[in-house]
Amino acid sequence: MAAAVLLYLFVPIFVVVAFSFNAPAGKFNFVWHAFSLDAWAHPFRYGALVDAMRLSVAVAAVATAFATVFGTLIALALTRYRFRGSGLVSGLLILPLTVPEVVLGSSLLSLFLTLGTPTGFGTIVTAHVMFCTSYVAITVRARLRGFDWTLEEAAMDLGAPPLRVAMKITLPLIAPGIVAAALLSFALSLDDFIITLFNAGTQVTYPLYVYGARRAAFPPQINVVATAILVLSLAALGATVLWQQRSVRAE
Repeated sequence: MAAAVLLYLFVPIFVVVAFSFNAPAGKFNFVWHAFSLDAWAHPFRYGALVDAMRLSVAVAAVATAFATVFGTLIALALTRYRFRGSGLVSGLLILPLTVPEVVLGSSLLSLFLTLGTPTGFGTIVTAHVMFCTSYVAITVRARLRGFDWTLEEAAMDLGAPPLRVAMKITLPLIAPGIVAAALLSFALSLDDFIITLFNAGTQVTYPLYVYGARRAAFPPQINVVATAILVLSLAALGATVLWQQRSVRAE
């Protein structure tokens, strides 16, 4: 049963990879025709696809940077301190994850239009930071639950100032959790479609390009880019797992 479930999950991914080596008979890479390496030899043939991918990476990078900082600070505050309203803050963190994306995207668009904010790169980043922060805070908070706070107290007893304690003790120990949260945030931002669709304006990200390509032309280069993202994600995931294992052994 486990093998059947895994097969069900991975078959679409295998199809994406396989069709990156297809030579379609027409404009749409939906039916297998013949094996070819042409798409891999010319992955940047379509400038619009390259621009869309470049925009998605830029949005994901900026959104991840802000979300990682905000989410880590929120997680530290909720874990270290007990204050009035902490339960409410914890509940509000879950809210962006439970609201349907179509409702969230349309609500954000209404907010931007009310404020007179032109939709584009800035509104996409703002929207992505909003939901990515929740994922980062929850992930880092899970890492902090097993943190030994007496290590900070010992460092301060030895004369280390608070900033040095944070840089030399706290951050290195929770860094694997922060990196994992940042990778998750980057992947979610890169993949987002519904919220981006409402707030992108004239900007076209990679998911929006793929959605529009199904009508005009769906070249195999789309599958090539998707396969490259998959390989890089697996490499980053493997490196993070190895780093976390080494951190656990060091502890």
